[in-house]
Amino acid sequence: MRGWRIKFIFLLIVYFAGFATAIYTLAPTPENKAGRSREKGFAHSALKSDEFAKSFNTGMHKCIDFGKDAARHTAKFLKQKFDEKQRDG
Repeated sequence: MRGWRIKFIFLLIVYFAGFATAIYTLAPTPENKAGRSREKGFAHSALKSDEFAKSFNTGMHKCIDFGKDAARHTAKFLKQKFDEKQRDG
């Protein structure tokens, strides 16, 4: 019974990771300034990419924690309802 929850959470993570990657890939890039060299632009882009990766990683961990908490609460709620049904019926 637990296996489907893990698969569901995993699929949600993969789905949202793909969605975030698509948004990141399709987002417009800033215009290069006339006085900026190509190397400086690449370094700035790499730093922005690292910042995005770190913030995305943090967000994904929060999402995973939220999913785990939601699964625990749902399991607890369903167990209570199941126990109530067994007592009543």
